[in-house]
Amino acid sequence: MSELESMDSDELDELLGLKPKFDIPPAARRSLSRVGILSAEEGGLPPVALANQPASIVRAALAGTKGPVVSRWGHIMLRRALASRLAAPQGMDPVEFAALRANALNRLGEFSTARTLVQDVDTSNWDKRLTDTALTAYIGTADLVGACPAIKLQGGEREDPQWRMLQSICDAYSGQGARANSQLNRALSRQIAPDIDVLLAQRYAGAAGRGRRAVTLEWDTVEDMTPWRFALATAVGAEVPASLLENAGAYYDRVSAVAPMLALPQRIAASGRAASEGILSSAALVDLYSQVYAIDDFEGSPAQTAELLQTAYVGTSPGDRLAAMKSIWSGEGPAPYSRSVLTAYAAARMPPSSDFEADAGQLIASMLAAGLDRNALRWASVVEPGSQGWALLALAQPQRDSSVDTGALDSFFDDDTSAEQRKSQFLLAGLAGLGRIEQSAISDLSGRVSVNLGRESKWSRLIDRAAEVRNPALVAYLAGVGMQGEGWDKMTAMHLYHIVSALDRVGMSAEARMIAAEAVARG
Repeated sequence: MSELESMDSDELDELLGLKPKFDIPPAARRSLSRVGILSAEEGGLPPVALANQPASIVRAALAGTKGPVVSRWGHIMLRRALASRLAAPQGMDPVEFAALRANALNRLGEFSTARTLVQDVDTSNWDKRLTDTALTAYIGTADLVGACPAIKLQGGEREDPQWRMLQSICDAYSGQGARANSQLNRALSRQIAPDIDVLLAQRYAGAAGRGRRAVTLEWDTVEDMTPWRFALATAVGAEVPASLLENAGAYYDRVSAVAPMLALPQRIAASGRAASEGILSSAALVDLYSQVYAIDDFEGSPAQTAELLQTAYVGTSPGDRLAAMKSIWSGEGPAPYSRSVLTAYAAARMPPSSDFEADAGQLIASMLAAGLDRNALRWASVVEPGSQGWALLALAQPQRDSSVDTGALDSFFDDDTSAEQRKSQFLLAGLAGLGRIEQSAISDLSGRVSVNLGRESKWSRLIDRAAEVRNPALVAYLAGVGMQGEGWDKMTAMHLYHIVSALDRVGMSAEARMIAAEAVARG
């Protein structure tokens, strides 16, 4: 056999100069001057906010976003900042800037947003880092075919097993089914990857052509779950053994909650974490439970919750509606805050009344979980000064003409039973950050709850400086770094103070108020 005969079509195309360098016609190619999803007119941040900022600070802030943030509202704020249509910082390549933002979105579990962001860059401009980040997003959304333009353009630049299996999948979906089948058979025989990985790729590739053949998936010897396996199994409708998902990790909840191809029970089971973290909105969570309510033979805890939610919305009396919400709030299971997210709009329908004063704090917390501050403020005349409801409203008010009454603060501190008075510490930090406490009183109040809001660090000096120069994008990125963690016990009052203060000063008062109120509700 001659050397030419042994070459595959990609190698021949490259040898003969036929390999495409672009997948978009010249007239349709996009500029890299601004990359992102949300323009300023659509709610994004100012497009040149970072243009004159040092690349090193922006790079460090984005790289420092290692995973989830403690705050649901912090997550929502950070997603918006990362998805905004922005010019790259001074001295940073726009492709690197897109890759850093998409990578941060992936680590937050926002794979769909990351995928849309990388798609705003023409595939011909992708470098290795953006390609790797994009593949993570495509796998996170079970959209393997979405990666094919990059796979085709970059060809043999990579030789790792995943890339080779993706090449075969893309061949199958471009009409080269026989070639894809041959390549995957070879991959299976040479064991370039665990058998289950190649078999799933065969099942996925086989769905593209008419010459489909049965592929038997053997899970018996599989000991763990991976994003690749989950994405392919989800895409082809293969059932994953429950034992592999029991302790697989938070990643699978984040991708399952928003995967429309999964069965409703699986999405419901994953929805609590996604709602608590900010991946799912209150409306999206209600939609999921509405689907449960519409299925007559749906059983178990989700069905009971759906029944209660229906009563919470349309019960015959306010008392019945409140009783249903209280039953939802007291339910068992992970991610308890998600139950407040679920009832937010039902809580907003409750008429303010002294009859419900004992539950006003929880009702207000539920409303603020969805940002319904106007509805929550209707309860201002009901809540007792010094109560949790009063504290939440003191933080949530868009405008306040006078400082908070320190006597009411003292009452809140005295009644606080949270660990290490965390709620009191967060309340003080939030009010101080919003400028709602007299400066002269902060020192004495800080001593009462054992915090030092004046303490500084390199991070605090950076975020304060970003606020001084009125840079909302950099403040948002640095706030994301300051909110890293799996729970509010990982948050400090000092960090909260600087985050709330900086956000408020750069015009992101709504985010500042909601983060502060959430801290007190969840602390």
